[in-house]
Amino acid sequence: MSSELDFHRSQPVVAIQPGTSSMGSIWRTIRGYILWSYERGSLHYDIMVTLILIFVFASPYVINFKDKPVERNPHPTGVAVIPDEHGGFIYQIPASAVNAGPGEDVTRQLVQIIEPIAGAVSIGKYETVKDTSGHVRGYKVWVEKE
Repeated sequence: MSSELDFHRSQPVVAIQPGTSSMGSIWRTIRGYILWSYERGSLHYDIMVTLILIFVFASPYVINFKDKPVERNPHPTGVAVIPDEHGGFIYQIPASAVNAGPGEDVTRQLVQIIEPIAGAVSIGKYETVKDTSGHVRGYKVWVEKE
């Protein structure tokens, strides 16, 4: 650093040579990173690529991008649809979805459960699925589109 005196003022004026300050070299380095001006294979190029890879692989653990798939909620009655060998579908309906009391029409209730899922259908046949103690666990229903 050199200082020059201005005879018209009583305080010294400090003249800084360009490129001699450490802040100037830091800003040149940062500008080189922003403008991506370093040659491939150089130390600064490798540092930039490493920083990018760290961001790509570490940021999902730190930043919540809210890009998870929407959790699929099953139908409230828990109906499972399985294709059968004839090109149709078998609907498995849990017993808790059907209120099969004495004198209740099970077929009508099964249609009411399946129609919001499949549209207008008619029941070809259905079977009651029971556990080993004889309690009804559910129903298998074969349907035909109308």
